[in-house]
Amino acid sequence: MSEAILLTFNAGSSSLKLGLFFRRDGQARALGCGKIDFGNGSHGLRLTIGDQQHEADIQANHETEFPSLIAQTLDYLTSHLSGDLVAAAHRVVHGGLEFQAPVLLDAGTIERIEGLVPLAPLHQPQALKAIHALSELRPQLAQTASFDTAFHTTQADLVRRLAIPRHLHNEGIRRYGFHGLSYTFIAGKLRKIAPDVAGGKVVAAHLGSGASLCAMSAGKSIDTSMGFSALDGIPMAARPGWIDPGALIHLMRNGMADPDRLERFLYHDCGLLGVSGISGDTRDLLESQAPEAAEAVDLFCLRIAGETGRLAATLGGLEAFVFTGGVGENQPQIRARVAGRLAWLGAELEATLNERNETVISTPSSRIKLLVVPTDEEQVLADEAMAILA
Repeated sequence: MSEAILLTFNAGSSSLKLGLFFRRDGQARALGCGKIDFGNGSHGLRLTIGDQQHEADIQANHETEFPSLIAQTLDYLTSHLSGDLVAAAHRVVHGGLEFQAPVLLDAGTIERIEGLVPLAPLHQPQALKAIHALSELRPQLAQTASFDTAFHTTQADLVRRLAIPRHLHNEGIRRYGFHGLSYTFIAGKLRKIAPDVAGGKVVAAHLGSGASLCAMSAGKSIDTSMGFSALDGIPMAARPGWIDPGALIHLMRNGMADPDRLERFLYHDCGLLGVSGISGDTRDLLESQAPEAAEAVDLFCLRIAGETGRLAATLGGLEAFVFTGGVGENQPQIRARVAGRLAWLGAELEATLNERNETVISTPSSRIKLLVVPTDEEQVLADEAMAILA
């Protein structure tokens, strides 16, 4: 009997990440992973199965021929897998007020997810394209959705409230928070590797091209840096993070009255890229000798530390700080600069451990435990799908 295989989809604006899992003994066992980087014309599929690397060209435009892109990907996967694809799990950025847990997808739930597109106009359609393509190509395939906002539904109403008229809050204009799949994984991982930390007051920092922080108490979200949209909080690769609404009014009165243009500006021209004028990638900025690059990195670390202070106030203290995401897991220089700005909270970094990307990078005398914990959103997608399908 061939093994049952679960496929996960993590669709973004610039790439499509895939996870491959055996559905074995009621659990999702990692088999491999893949990624399609979107560009012009053909797209390259990079696939890892066990210790084998595969590459293929996908001849389809991701904007206009997404079903073809998915069809070619499925054909390639099928030819390299010794099992049957039985289910697919999707990361959906926004669950709004409706979705507080993962769901099995059917026509009704897909329609409700489509209704949330106005809350995440750049992110939500990406997941929906993959969902619709699979529904068309494999109509009998079971599909599930997991929501980035769901982890934060444990927050108090006071924390989620914006200082706007109450009827707007009741209509859904409120702080939601994102990167929930990553924080779900971190909370679960801490229970295994550091149970003393997991039960306490923790700030986790998901630092990548998109970046946010989450305050957790006993593994539950208490507060987070992102709010109504994924633009809020700390500066990111090309997003500004917190910005004075008055600055937006000024921009709208001076050449950016069109909402689409303002949206493109905020999502693609700001953040570290905007400050440096060089790149939104911290690796490029750290290698650059330009003072603008150094300023962008300093601003990034300053805002992370500042937001940590705010989150610690919500928690009523702080016992541990977790670095995760591509930047948090792999860039000791960024971690050192952030830790240095957290010294007033009692954080002490052990330089050698930090350079080696060890799990615990704080000194024994540090009042705040500093950890590096790689995240795995695909595993969370698979685990939540398995729970539903069971």
